[in-house]
Amino acid sequence: MARDAAELSRRLARDAEAVCRHYLPNGRRQGQYWTVGDARNTPGRSMFVRLKGPEAGPGAAGHWTDAATAEHGDLLDVIRESCGLTSFGDVAEEARRFLSLPRVDLVPTINPAPARTAMGSPEAARRLIAMAQPIRGTPVETYLASRCIMPIHGAGALRYHPSCYYRPDDGGPAERRPAMIASVTDLQGRITGAHRTWLAPDGSAKAAVPTPRRAMGNLLGHAVRFGAAEDVLAVGEGIETMLSLRAALPGMPMAAALSASHLAALRLSPSVRRLYIARDVDAAGTKAAATQAELATSAGIEVLTLSPRHGDFNDDLTAHGLDDLRAAIRPQIAPEDVDRFLGRGSSTTG
Repeated sequence: MARDAAELSRRLARDAEAVCRHYLPNGRRQGQYWTVGDARNTPGRSMFVRLKGPEAGPGAAGHWTDAATAEHGDLLDVIRESCGLTSFGDVAEEARRFLSLPRVDLVPTINPAPARTAMGSPEAARRLIAMAQPIRGTPVETYLASRCIMPIHGAGALRYHPSCYYRPDDGGPAERRPAMIASVTDLQGRITGAHRTWLAPDGSAKAAVPTPRRAMGNLLGHAVRFGAAEDVLAVGEGIETMLSLRAALPGMPMAAALSASHLAALRLSPSVRRLYIARDVDAAGTKAAATQAELATSAGIEVLTLSPRHGDFNDDLTAHGLDDLRAAIRPQIAPEDVDRFLGRGSSTTG
């Protein structure tokens, strides 16, 4: 399968511009690159696909990077994301259709049983994320809208799984439920874990289960990231908290550490010069914010703490609306970041 994928990727890269025009029609050519919003064909300019270059290695044709999310990949990934496909077989079949190649049935190996993956491991998290799909038009969008987070742009870390296993705490049988899946990544963009939020069937709320949120994989020091951190970064605990803050500060990179303990241990890129810490208003959140502030300050990073009026910034957003949240945030950020990130009343999340 790996050889099949590599060969398909090389063939697609030989005519990278045609692939981009077909699967990313909302983009356009700029010099030796095709620019578009993301691999899901969102209008914009943050993703760059290299149109010319060697067949493999650095600078290879068909390789792409999304500057807003730090995602990267090849043209097979473009086909998967733009078509909303979830299995390699479907992606390969679509690639062969585009290339006018005959369908190839994979020959099973002598021992076709897949290697076991430890439950809760980083590899299990990567497999779960690979099986999930883009959130557009799914209950994930409905759920986030119910939390007053809309529209959703630059949220490539989030995906949707229609039937993610939920295992009750009492040891009962596993259930299949729809879930929002979030990629946990390290500073190099490698997936180290996944966070699951199980949802009601229509996405109107979290699932009615005792523990609708769980994480798996290697989380310590890592985060769910929205945007690529450069000199400025905002960090906090929850996904909804950070997406709410991103709604008020479009374009500012955000990182959700997923818990107070992980916020205190979050690793920062050496490029960060100013850190905003969105604290949750409780004892654990206050302590975590103070610990992270001390670590960042000792590294020579300027730290500013952002404080909500209620429990967290999603509570503020749902209680008072986006305009009020933006007005409350404005005096808490550095003057030079007001024009850079606060903008002129934009209500998108980046």
